[in-house]
Amino acid sequence: MSREKKTKLDLNRIVFIGRTFDEYLDMFALSKASIQGRSILDCPAGACSFTAIANSLGAEVTACDIAYDHRGEELKQKGLQDIEHAAVHITKAEDNYEWDYIRSVEDLKSRRKQALHDCSEDMYNSGGRYVPAELPALPFEESAFDIVLSAHFLFMYADRLSYDFHIDTLTELLRVAEEEVRIFPLVDLKGERYEHLDAVIEYLTAKGYMVEEVSVSYEFQRNANSFLRITKSSVGN
Repeated sequence: MSREKKTKLDLNRIVFIGRTFDEYLDMFALSKASIQGRSILDCPAGACSFTAIANSLGAEVTACDIAYDHRGEELKQKGLQDIEHAAVHITKAEDNYEWDYIRSVEDLKSRRKQALHDCSEDMYNSGGRYVPAELPALPFEESAFDIVLSAHFLFMYADRLSYDFHIDTLTELLRVAEEEVRIFPLVDLKGERYEHLDAVIEYLTAKGYMVEEVSVSYEFQRNANSFLRITKSSVGN
């Protein structure tokens, strides 16, 4: 698989928004204790604070995203713009969201700004934890991480990412995972179950992976309240 560095993506084409550490724990059914001492890849990580906070708590987390080709200050300013832009659109479509976990648009903006702050600050002091890469190719060795987390990318953008791209990306995420991969959520931007999810599960199962859909307490986008857990324990690698 090629690992050639590709042309830097225009910053205007990147949406740099992220979730907080606490949201990550709830999205992926994790706990502070369960990540301590674990090697974890967050991909694509965007402006999430998971890497920053988890590393401070004893995990070994690497963040990977195409956006990291740009400098931290550029990304921070882009992130602030994107948060405001997203808030305007969410306000116009509030019925598409559940307002229990996140209480209001202002609460949402506060969370997104906190995540952006944590991410931006950590990028300055990370020593290389933020790695630029463009899926479906990753610059890591096989089984480099215990666990791989991937949020708000696969399945969600079903209208622009083909089934083959999904399979290629899942194959790559599994290549660099020693134990398991978790994908959140299982719905597209309309809040509907990814149309090819059953085919994906059948494909992975045929390859020898253990696959399960896991419900979680986290739900902001309506119906986005479960993740796909793909375990490699039954695979001879």
